[in-house]
Amino acid sequence: MDVHVHEPGPSAPFLRARDLFETGYDLDRPVHVHVRDSPDERTWTAHPEGRHVLNISRQAATSAMARELALHEYAHMARHEQAHPSHTQSTEEVLFLALSGTSVERRRVTHCYQIANHMKDIYADDITLRVGPTDKLVSFLESELAAAVADRPTPRRHGPAGDRDGLRITSTADPEMTAVNAAFALALVERHGLVDGDHRLYDLAHAAADDATDVDLWGFKRRFESLGPDPDESEYRRNLVDAAREYAVGDPGRAAD
Repeated sequence: MDVHVHEPGPSAPFLRARDLFETGYDLDRPVHVHVRDSPDERTWTAHPEGRHVLNISRQAATSAMARELALHEYAHMARHEQAHPSHTQSTEEVLFLALSGTSVERRRVTHCYQIANHMKDIYADDITLRVGPTDKLVSFLESELAAAVADRPTPRRHGPAGDRDGLRITSTADPEMTAVNAAFALALVERHGLVDGDHRLYDLAHAAADDATDVDLWGFKRRFESLGPDPDESEYRRNLVDAAREYAVGDPGRAAD
């Protein structure tokens, strides 16, 4: 497995991630790592002909999670080489099948892309968690979810009795997406038996669910957790269409092939 780090930046995290990855898997194509100065890019991967490209911000490349982030991206590359349906299915096609004939807010459509990414991540991390450590991942999920829940909107109060009017103050974290993210986090740790039932992730998930009552957090957790290890294209498309439809229009339905 060939890994080439371009631009000035640390190479050790990517080489250490390669060593871990090679304990169970390999890549046929070389990996070219580009360390970017933009802090807005955590990681993103492309697959131009004959190679894989990992783009990562300098902030992420020098963080304590750098090795784990690289290992996660190598797993995505492996799924791409395997032509796994989670990494070949067009999200645009799925959204057309799921949302055709309905009127959906743009932000919810955007969130459907994140749901598709979570389903890709489930399958990538089935690889990651076979070869890499788990403690940092669990801490990372907890930290990210805690920050999003803390950033949730607070209802305004009016009148001497303190009645709540139910309006939300604009917040960086979207409550509905935070609930889906919590569902993903729980699904991932339960799928691999990483935490006990009294872990703080569950308290955070309950808080996220309370703040997004229109989202079935526990239903999405079951969806993510129960994804079969080796679906065919039709099965995977159905699962993704159903998830997008449930989130965007509240109708889980069943998708036609």
